[in-house]
Amino acid sequence: MKRFLLLLLLLFSGSLMAQDLDRFEKQTFVGRDGELPYRILLPKHYNPDIAYPLVMFLHGSGERGSDNSAQLKHGGALFASDAIREDYPAIVVFPQCPLDGYWANMEYSQTPDGVTITYPRGNTQKMEQDLLEGLLKDLQKNYSVDKNRIYIGGLSMGAMGTFELVRRNPRTFAAAFAICGGANPAIAGKLDRQPWWIFHGDADQVVPIKYSQQMVDALKRIDADVQFTVYPDVGHDSWTATFANPELLSWLFAQSKE
Repeated sequence: MKRFLLLLLLLFSGSLMAQDLDRFEKQTFVGRDGELPYRILLPKHYNPDIAYPLVMFLHGSGERGSDNSAQLKHGGALFASDAIREDYPAIVVFPQCPLDGYWANMEYSQTPDGVTITYPRGNTQKMEQDLLEGLLKDLQKNYSVDKNRIYIGGLSMGAMGTFELVRRNPRTFAAAFAICGGANPAIAGKLDRQPWWIFHGDADQVVPIKYSQQMVDALKRIDADVQFTVYPDVGHDSWTATFANPELLSWLFAQSKE
């Protein structure tokens, strides 16, 4: 009987989560270089006369595709929950990267000796980044966005894309967070206009923690505002603990360029 009740509870919880995710409206941005599907969640009582914070979240490589749904797998339920929408009225956007695309320039290799990731400084005109920039401009044109409170974050590939998008648009974002990602430390000088919160598991074998550590070190060398949370004995999934941290959103929405 207990097992039956537990099964019912799990099914009910899953149904509620699916309903929450359905709150994200399906849209597609059409740019000069292609199309970018995205999901958008407006505040409960959206009023075009009020300027709202904008949050853009970039998913990892496992959620790439064209179904305009998979990108909500991690983080979507958090932003769609009633409590979060009540406490933090905001416009929340989850774009979806094409299956063969990437949010950032990087070269990844895995050998018996471990993982090596390099971030070339050249060839930065990525189609996906161009589309993200176009989407940001389109959102500000068509919705009531507080330009002093635009936030960006991502996990894994999306964290790498977060570093790159901020590098390309150093004056746009009020704050940024990066979960189990990395970038070329040489770009740190373009990332010091907003506070950063970086997260990583110290047992990550997919994207080793050293790639976040080197960005933290580079940002600290130029006195940038950066905090680093390390999860002991945690592998690549450092996003579950991060999304469960109630301080993440309170910190994020407290940031403003004013």
